[in-house]
Amino acid sequence: MSTTVAGVAIGATLAITGLVFGFWGFLLVTIFMIFGAVLGRMVEGRLDFRSIVDAFRGKRSSS
Repeated sequence: MSTTVAGVAIGATLAITGLVFGFWGFLLVTIFMIFGAVLGRMVEGRLDFRSIVDAFRGKRSSS
């Protein structure tokens, strides 16, 4: 799936959600979509969660 198709699908999903469920439903679906994207990247190995936590704790490294 190309990024253009993914963007269109995400936009359509959020637009329909906003129309059907209003602002709070739209916000909830957006949060769940972001959470799912982060989990998907962690499972694929494209996102290192420990480095993110260390960055928030102030333990940044140059590697």
